[in-house]
This record gives sequence, C-alpha cells and structure tokens, in this order.
Amino acid sequence: MNAMKQSPDRTDPTGHPTHRVPVLIVGGSLVGLSTSVFLGRLGVRHTLVERHTGTSIHPRGRGNNVRTMELFRTAGVEPGIREAAATLAENHGILQTPTLVGDAGEWLFKQIDAGGGLARFSPSSWCLCSQNDLEPVLFEHAERLGGDLRYGTELLSFESDSDGVTAIVKSRETGEHTTIRADYLVAADGPRSPIREQLGIGQSGPGDLFHNVSVTFRSRALADVVGDRRFIVCYLTNPDADGALLPVDNKENWVFHAPWHPEHGETLEEFTEERCVEHIRRAVGVADLDVEVTGKAPWHAAQRVARSYQSGRVFLAGDSAHEMSPTGAFGSNTGIQDAHNLAWKLAAVLGGWAGEGLLDSYDAERRPVAEATSARAAARSVEHSHPGFAPAPGVGGGGGPQRGILDVALGYRYPRGAVLGADPATPVVPERLDLSGEPGSRAPHMAVRHRGEALSTLDLYERSLVLLSDADADADARTDGPGGGWHEAALRLAEAMSVPLTSYRFGTGPEAELTPEGDADWAAVHGTTAGGAVLVRPDGFVAWRSPGPVPDAESALREVLTTVLATSRSRNP
Repeated sequence: MNAMKQSPDRTDPTGHPTHRVPVLIVGGSLVGLSTSVFLGRLGVRHTLVERHTGTSIHPRGRGNNVRTMELFRTAGVEPGIREAAATLAENHGILQTPTLVGDAGEWLFKQIDAGGGLARFSPSSWCLCSQNDLEPVLFEHAERLGGDLRYGTELLSFESDSDGVTAIVKSRETGEHTTIRADYLVAADGPRSPIREQLGIGQSGPGDLFHNVSVTFRSRALADVVGDRRFIVCYLTNPDADGALLPVDNKENWVFHAPWHPEHGETLEEFTEERCVEHIRRAVGVADLDVEVTGKAPWHAAQRVARSYQSGRVFLAGDSAHEMSPTGAFGSNTGIQDAHNLAWKLAAVLGGWAGEGLLDSYDAERRPVAEATSARAAARSVEHSHPGFAPAPGVGGGGGPQRGILDVALGYRYPRGAVLGADPATPVVPERLDLSGEPGSRAPHMAVRHRGEALSTLDLYERSLVLLSDADADADARTDGPGGGWHEAALRLAEAMSVPLTSYRFGTGPEAELTPEGDADWAAVHGTTAGGAVLVRPDGFVAWRSPGPVPDAESALREVLTTVLATSRSRNP
C-alpha cells in the first residue's frame, strides 16, 4: 500500500465526516510544517491542522543554524530557503551600540563564520530567513510531498487510547466538524499548548524572562544612518530608549523590539504610535527620523521545558515542549530538530521495522537537549544585554562571556536513547565541538564521491539506517572467514529483518561505493579502524560503532539493530 495514498473521508454515526490517517499534526507554523516535510520525505501519510488561515505574516524567528540547514539540505528544501533569504544574505554580525549615529559601539561578532572554518564540519551554513519567508517554502514542499494541510481548521477536542488518537476539528470557514482518527498525534501547537495542558504535563524552568513589543515600521532615511553595517540585529543601549533593531530588507522596512514591563503595571495600550516613533528616534539617535509604524505585537521570552515529551500516542514538539530566550534563535531550531528526530522514529514504527519502544527515545534524547539549550539561550541574552532582560540570580548562568555557539548548534549529543556505546555521563552539550563519530553524536561530515557525484556523507542519511565500512577490509574478511565482512552482513540482515539498511564501503577500488576527497581517512574521521564499522541512524546520528573486526559480523550487527530499534525486550540501558 502506498503510504502517501490519501484515505477517503467517511461519515460517522452522528453524520460528521471521519478521516483516518497515521499521523495528525496540530500546528502549522515552523515546527508543524517541518514535521510535515520530514514525514512526507519518508512516505508517511499525515494530516496537519492549523487554526490560522495561512502561514506567518510576521518577520520573526529568522536565524536558522547550521544543523537545521543540514536537515533542510537533506530534505531538498535548502535551495528554496536560500532563495527566499536572498535579501539578507549579506547580513552577518551583531552590533551593540548606544546610538547608530557615528562609529560608537562594538561588534559582538562581525561574521557568523569568520575565516570559513565551518566547512570542516558541515556542507551547510547558517541562513537568515524570516519566518514569514521560510514558512511558505516549507508549505510548498510539504504539499508537494503529499501532505494534507488544512489551514483555517481548529482542533476542538481529542481523546487518546492505547490504539490511537481521536480528534474533532472544525473548519473556521464553513463550521463543519470532522473526526480524525490517527495512530499518533504531534502537538506543535505553541507555548500555550492546549494539548499539553489537557495531558496534564507540567513544565520546569524559571518561567518568564522578559517581555517586548515588536514594532514593524518603514523608514527610508534609516538605511543611510546604518550605512554599510550589515547586522543581523543591533542592540541599542541608550538607557532612555533601549531596544533591538532588525533589518527586514536593509532599505526601508525594519523591526524594533522595545522593552515592555507588565510586571510593573505597564499596559500594551501605553505603546501608542507616538510613543513608538519617539522611542525609535531616540534609540537610533536621529530626532527627526522618518518613522511610519506599520504594526505592533507583544511577545514574551521564557525558559520552560515540558517534564515529558510524550503521553501515550501524543508527542510534544517545538514551543509546546520548550520555550527559550530568542537570543541565538535556539528555540525554533531546537523545535525543527525535534521534528526531525521524531519523524524517522514514527516512520520506523509505522513501517513495521521498529518496535514501539523506539518512540520512548524521543523524550530521552530531545528533552535533555532542550534543557541544556534553553539555559544557553538565557546565558546569551545576558551576554548581549537584551533589552528588558534583568535576570534573577542564577538565571542565564550556563554559558560564559561570548562563548561560541557551535557546540550548542551542532555538537549536542544523546547520551541515552536509541544508541549503543554512548557514555551516559557525557554532557549533552560538550565544552568543545567534537564530531568524531562517537555514538550519540551527529555523524562526521566528509566530502566524498558516490558514483561520480560529489556530496557529503551527511547527504546519505535520511531514508534508511546506514552502515559504513572499508572496502579493502571487507574483501579481506570474505577471504579469511566464512561469514564475510560488514557489507555482506548488512545486506543479509536488511532482507532478513525487513529493515531499510544501506551499506557503503569506503575506498578507491571498484567495490567501493564512497571515495573520500583528498587524503581523508574515513576510519580515523569516524573514530574507528579500517576493520571496524559505523552504524548511522536516518537522522544522521551515530547509533553504534565497532572499533575493529569481529568474529561474526552478522550476529553482532543483528544484536545492535534489535536493541537500537527496540524490536525485542533487549533495551538500551
């Protein structure tokens, strides 16, 4: 049966249409749409409902880090995102200054990837793409992949049982009610998640950190004041008019975040157009600056993480699972990475090649990442003196002045979960970036040629488990032993266990599928030897590695697959 073939709606005894689908996604913002794209790529039929009638119209949530862009690259979405982000492609730095007049202030950093060193670790790079530009790209790809996307549709209620979830949704245009029966529900319904509330899942963390009012405005003269300073954000520190200035097109459209203090009784009504105009003029340092306010919206920065990401067949993702300070754009990236982690596991269970226990690893892996990352986000807000943020003692202390963020964005790892051989005492976010093939870490990037095509090893990880081994060592194993080497073992087990498992051998000879560029040693890069092997999950994380050859490769690999995929009682400690 084609997993993407749409199930026709039927009618229940009450006369309401009913719809049967493997996965129901509630929420059609960045995380919900990303979930749809990732599931669609894996052939999992799903329905998404979103109460708003369209994608975001607000220029916010702009920073897409290198790990997120790797995921979008593999999913085939990266070119469209880069095109949508072309306007701000040259904006890189973060400026902190009391005024934009003259040369006062300092760059917290001027280039995201100064010196181009990131290319050693990744085939991708950061991308500045506002949510209102990114969501339409994701929507288009999700729909093209067969996603059933129902905007203007509100979740009214849901009930979960041991076999699935029954939800009642309502079209906000027609008022029609539809019953949706799904095997699983993904709640990407935002920080005030009604689904999380109904499930009774509590949250940990300090709670609210600070509040801002986001003001969108037009100003033609501001571009001349800014000059050639192509910043991502400029923190304006005038104590009488502090705020954060963000370019939308570097010409006449801008966003200004003004501090708001409801804890002191300040109301939104006090942010009149006249007050906002005067505040922006004082912050910039130009008394007669042309400012035309085009919109205002409050937003709240918080640090909270759900105490569980799963309740039965319902999973939390994105802001419903965690809230973070916006500094560093960690929140949306963490949510998109939640979606990617969960998508392959749902596909594996629904496809029958993994046990239900695999889904338990979603919480075990992603919740610690959110806890560590949210602390780092708060620390970065302290470092940047974010307008309106006066942290309480102990809040935001998880970083260190101007500490790099690459270890957070790319180096996070899963000490526990669907991995074998990881040290459970390993920090989730390491002190330094280490992508050397350890189980639980993102697999190393290597530039290789596959059938003459230049690509990254990261491009191989999406639709199947991948076993990496050495062509010469595999040939020796066939000669020396009756069972053969890792490659033959993988081919036999893929068929015998009905598991999507692809085997690639490194080398320069005719039997090698992958040829490293330059003089790179694949085994050294992956922390093993030529006689060893590395098993990589569909999400690009190392599930297990063998430091060298073993007497019976098939038995060893079978045990690993059985444990990682939770297809028996054998479980990862």
